[in-house]
Amino acid sequence: MSTSAPCAVRSDHSEIQQSAPVRYLARQPIFDMRGKVFAYELLFRSGSQNRFAIDGEMASRTMFDNIVIYGFRRLTNALPAFINCTSATLLGRDIDVLPSPYTVLEVLETVEPTDKIVLACQRLRQLGYKIALDDFVYDARWDRLIEIADFIKFDILASESADRQRIIKGLRNFRGKLLAEKVETHEQFHQTLTEGFELFQGYFFCKPDLLRRPKVPANRVVHLQLLRKLQETPLDVANVSDVVKSEPSLTYRLLRYVNSPAFALRDSVGSVPKALMIIGDDAFRRMATLACAVELSSKQSIEVVRIALTRARFCETTAVFCGLDPTSQYMLGLFSLLDAMLEISLEEALAPLGLPAPIKDALLGAENEQACPLRWLSNHEHGDFEACNRLAQIHNFPPEALEENYRCAVEWADELLCES
Repeated sequence: MSTSAPCAVRSDHSEIQQSAPVRYLARQPIFDMRGKVFAYELLFRSGSQNRFAIDGEMASRTMFDNIVIYGFRRLTNALPAFINCTSATLLGRDIDVLPSPYTVLEVLETVEPTDKIVLACQRLRQLGYKIALDDFVYDARWDRLIEIADFIKFDILASESADRQRIIKGLRNFRGKLLAEKVETHEQFHQTLTEGFELFQGYFFCKPDLLRRPKVPANRVVHLQLLRKLQETPLDVANVSDVVKSEPSLTYRLLRYVNSPAFALRDSVGSVPKALMIIGDDAFRRMATLACAVELSSKQSIEVVRIALTRARFCETTAVFCGLDPTSQYMLGLFSLLDAMLEISLEEALAPLGLPAPIKDALLGAENEQACPLRWLSNHEHGDFEACNRLAQIHNFPPEALEENYRCAVEWADELLCES
């Protein structure tokens, strides 16, 4: 066991740290009552090391610039985007670069609802933008904005259920949707449902409900067996063929893939072993991993698969900074949501996989060397960019490269799901 600090970046990347401050751009899903993604909130921070020296107005401007650079549809999968707005942002003209049909402007709780702000929001609504009131706490000064708001967001960790219900009953002039944020458990989800909320922000859909399915269904055992075999190098074609043939959906995907125009074969292939030989180990690992992720999450929101694939790709591409194995890191990122996919405890989900002890320990919460990329990404997903910067400083990560890895991982997962 190495005694060096976990995840110390290799010296050939040290020069990256001397570049400009990092732009952190993350997105958090907003779900409807069925668990379908309704929109994303785009979060921005900028900072160097452990500090954030950028004001809210500049953060908004930089966010708008990022949206223009990366493309709105690419960032949100053509779904609406919730974007934080300061007073200066609402009163300025930078918002005009955003597509109004897909943009929800979040009026932050720090904004004073003055006459100018109300008039600005009315103008923006006439242009087609939607308005959300963030971290809502009722005050009569907000009545004029309540009348035109499309969404009101409640931080459920900062309020009691009885207080929320009392406030909601008093919103007689509000015609929009109520959004509960920081919903992390099914209990909180069901509670906010009874209170009248229609939209939810938080990772409750990525948490297992242990009472619903105490055992792994038989067909999912096959997918777990295949995931275990995908870790072998080289692949044992005979054994993998037997596993694939035991699950019709896997056989269908494989044969459809090998007979697609991409391979331009003269004769069609109807044999699983032959198909495996033609497409090769790497292509099969990719195709099979995606198939397993989709099948294991068949009862869950596709967002669970999207997050799992993003984590897998990010951990894989970040492994180089830590001297870790990219294949193992890919599996670690993918398996980090296996409990949500199977709706059982993570310990039970990992049991049949036979993972190396350091990988399994990292998945179960150990802060070891293998866990470093996933810890950074988990903080990033929750918008805790200060924690991201702390990890970058402690482990000598190149922050700009990690942020670029994340952006590319998001695009990769989105494109992969579009093609599947």
